[in-house]
Amino acid sequence: MAIELDNSFTVPVPPEQAWDVLLDVETIAPCMPGASVLSVDGDEIQGQVKVKLGPLSLTYKGTAKFTEKDQESHTIAIEATGKETRGAGTASANVTATLKPGDTGAETVVSIHTSLNVTGRPAQFGRSLLPEVSGKLIQQFATNLEAMITADTAADETVSDDTAAGETTAAATGAPATGVASAPETAGETAQATAEAPAESSATASVPVAAKPTAPVARPPAAPAVKQEESLNAFKFIVVPILKRLIPVAAVGAAGAAIAVIFRRSRSKKS
Repeated sequence: MAIELDNSFTVPVPPEQAWDVLLDVETIAPCMPGASVLSVDGDEIQGQVKVKLGPLSLTYKGTAKFTEKDQESHTIAIEATGKETRGAGTASANVTATLKPGDTGAETVVSIHTSLNVTGRPAQFGRSLLPEVSGKLIQQFATNLEAMITADTAADETVSDDTAAGETTAAATGAPATGVASAPETAGETAQATAEAPAESSATASVPVAAKPTAPVARPPAAPAVKQEESLNAFKFIVVPILKRLIPVAAVGAAGAAIAVIFRRSRSKKS
């Protein structure tokens, strides 16, 4: 079954930064439910995706390859193929992503066009459900990616604040920014300076004290990776949307049945 899909999501950084983020496949892979990277060799990525639908569990292993990286136009193209590890089902896709500045200029809108071809059990989901499933999946990926970027940005700001505080302390104490205090080069120079000092003032003379070294600024531990779902739980992407569609229909049907019963009772009373 072949189908064309169009989706979009927003990344909370400008296009230049979003470009580097989206090409770092190993880092952003945990943001996609059920996806994992097995190896990266240049522009070729080996990976797998786990999908779960109630008692049905599927695992696809395959290869994705960047076929275009046009930084000037901020366009990325990928070819991907995969096969079920315990079945005959296959999946292949040609994906084109375009990055454009958002309304504020501090964000990036990523538009994705996917030509997808699926065989086997997932093809039974039907054309009407796959667009909804892909939309929900992209939305979850965007939410996780935003959380990861926000955590990394907060960590970088903490490091910058700690560095600035260390430099301010060093300036106030007169010590070099590196925290290494100056000292006489040799013990002989120190002894000579002491001998030349007046005797009456030697008792009260203040002895230079080396400034306390400024502790090196330590980077806080990296923000925890996005907690990834072990498998793409298609139940909430497929069954739940179906129920949402059926519930209004069932409600209308129930209301119609109730009206019919009331109408019949009123007619029987009149007769």
